Amino acid sequence: MGTMNDQGVDVGLRLETERAIRDSVEHYAAGLLDVSHRIHRQPELRFEERFASALLTETLQKEGFRVEIGVADLPTAFIADFGSEADGPTVAFVLEYDALETIGHGCGHNVIASMGLGAALGTKRWMEQEDRHFGRILVVGSPGEEGGGGKNHLIAAGLLDGIDAALMMHPSGENLSVMRTLGRVAVDFEFSGRAAHAAVSPHLGINALDAAVLTLNAIGLLRQQLSTDSRVHAVILDGGEAPNIIPERSLVRAYIRAEDTRTLVDELQPKVENCARGAALATGATVSITNQSPTYAALAPNATLGALIEKNFERVGRITEPARAEVFPGSTDMGNVSQIVPAIHPNIEFVPGLGMHTREAAALAAGKPGDEAVLDGALIMAMTAAQLFTTPELMDQVRESFTEGVRIAL
Repeated sequence: MGTMNDQGVDVGLRLETERAIRDSVEHYAAGLLDVSHRIHRQPELRFEERFASALLTETLQKEGFRVEIGVADLPTAFIADFGSEADGPTVAFVLEYDALETIGHGCGHNVIASMGLGAALGTKRWMEQEDRHFGRILVVGSPGEEGGGGKNHLIAAGLLDGIDAALMMHPSGENLSVMRTLGRVAVDFEFSGRAAHAAVSPHLGINALDAAVLTLNAIGLLRQQLSTDSRVHAVILDGGEAPNIIPERSLVRAYIRAEDTRTLVDELQPKVENCARGAALATGATVSITNQSPTYAALAPNATLGALIEKNFERVGRITEPARAEVFPGSTDMGNVSQIVPAIHPNIEFVPGLGMHTREAAALAAGKPGDEAVLDGALIMAMTAAQLFTTPELMDQVRESFTEGVRIAL
């Protein structure tokens, strides 16, 4: 008798399957760590990940995957697959590999890429040993997660349609099988005024910086009326050239976040934009409003996938934190994926309590904690994929646990 879930479906992993998956991931272990370290040594910013993309696609091609490079008009994006959807479900492993400005892989995307690569290679090798294609393995090379919203481009191109389950794992300061995030809009307010001598003829000018300052003040007053899950944070990127010239241009960039994606786009974003419009009206400036990057939808994890991941954390000897009622206040474009297909985005621990986007996280991503996360994460996701491929009733539950959400247009 295996392990039964609440719906009476056996979600256990046959011992021989678990052993085969472990053997397969171990077979690739040295190569996976080499890939992780090489990407870490050569950090590349959003949509510039030429080295990482080439390294990953060359590895996949060498291992027998069909690879298409430069998809969705993104030179560093790729799709690789093995097997056929005619034989069973499509399980996708999502890879991220862009770095952060100044601190390199402080978000551990070198580890994310290597974990996903290991899961895909390990699952393929297991299928070949079984001499049976249980379905289709899809590897999604997703550039530009750090502010670029690369997955939105893949979605718009239809490349993620037909996926039955999408899996990825993120480094963190804790092991967490299920997490939710806020959606995020990134918007620019560019104000245009009229330059004048600030001492001799200020009355002839229109001060674009005043419009920027008024926008920030209006946002500050708006916060009193926002729900507790909402966040608005903004900076002035351009405020003028010299103190003795009335600024004729200013630029404000704001991030707007909320748990409900539809509320974020339909209600909160217009309120913040009206702060800028009011400031322009008050100062006589004009304002141009543009989205700085594609909107990130809130992450909506699939409950059935979360339960599988939780059990597989235990199988590799990792203790998970209890599921939280509160939402994680960050954002990811994996949220957009979770709105259109069943998806999961668990956290895997480097060291307890670690904050990401730090130099400490960047160092750990190439050290022993990062290496352990690569191998454990690959195992967890490969074992989860094997369960989905071999238990049709379980795949049915994944689909039943999914409710299609908001599809964000580019």
